[in-house]
Amino acid sequence: MAFWDNVAIELDYLGMTNKELADRVGITASNIGKGQKKGSSPSADTAIKIAKVLGVSVEYLVNGTESQNSSKNYEEEQNQLRLYRKHSEIIKKCEELTPEKEKLLVDFISNFGESRVK
Repeated sequence: MAFWDNVAIELDYLGMTNKELADRVGITASNIGKGQKKGSSPSADTAIKIAKVLGVSVEYLVNGTESQNSSKNYEEEQNQLRLYRKHSEIIKKCEELTPEKEKLLVDFISNFGESRVK
């Protein structure tokens, strides 16, 4: 996969637009669009900034993979990180709940899948 394909995947996970990414990196959205159309990679400095904003490594954006670490659960850890990035706003809101409201939310979610229309 190309650099910009991996950026697009991460943007989707984060619910972020090219414009938002460009603003946070300090480049124009048209520069991102040009890179996507041409299939070219940005400068190393820009790639590092993009990776930082997206919470991934430059290696991942370039190769689509991360360096292997010694953990047996490396793939699971990566999936958990992606899920966290995708749902970080929900997690932040849940952390602000009182214990009583947290229990109500857990009960609601537990029952949500069990309710059936008869």
